[in-house]
Amino acid sequence: MKKINVKVLAIAMAGTLVMNSCIGSFSLFNKYAEWQRTMTDSKFLNAIVGFFLMPVIGSVTLFIDAVVLNTIEFWTGDNPMAHQVGKTQKILGGDGRYYAVKTLEDGYEITTPDGEMMKFLYDRENNAWMQVQNGEVKEMFRFNADGTVKVNTPEGQKDVALDEAGLYQVQMAFSGGNYWACR
Repeated sequence: MKKINVKVLAIAMAGTLVMNSCIGSFSLFNKYAEWQRTMTDSKFLNAIVGFFLMPVIGSVTLFIDAVVLNTIEFWTGDNPMAHQVGKTQKILGGDGRYYAVKTLEDGYEITTPDGEMMKFLYDRENNAWMQVQNGEVKEMFRFNADGTVKVNTPEGQKDVALDEAGLYQVQMAFSGGNYWACR
């Protein structure tokens, strides 16, 4: 029977500990790969240049993602390279119109197709989400220490659980008690 190389086995076992359930978003590598795919208008030229650059730059960005950035993302829940602060996306609303959604450091700025603007901001100190529109600030909801959420409804504040039953209670409060099921 062939002998197993102990060093190779030890490295493989150590690798399983390092990669244990921490896939992460690999934002740095994905940004490099996207740049490499779109650096010129010619996909053939991109492929040729990528053939030479990917083994070097791709492996470095992959290593930094796997060892540093994804570890930070695992422990903090936030990947430093994944930030989209300042970027604006067009999002299709339920009404069939497109809204401009700009990512802010502490929330989102939404501009309607009519040009009206509102912000949804996260208040870290109070663990709450606020709506800012026309200079008026309203607290939408706040996370309680006991795992429930304090929601501001038309009838006043209401504590609800973070589950389907709590969501149903909020829907009922905002619909005036009339919840219509639609197909």
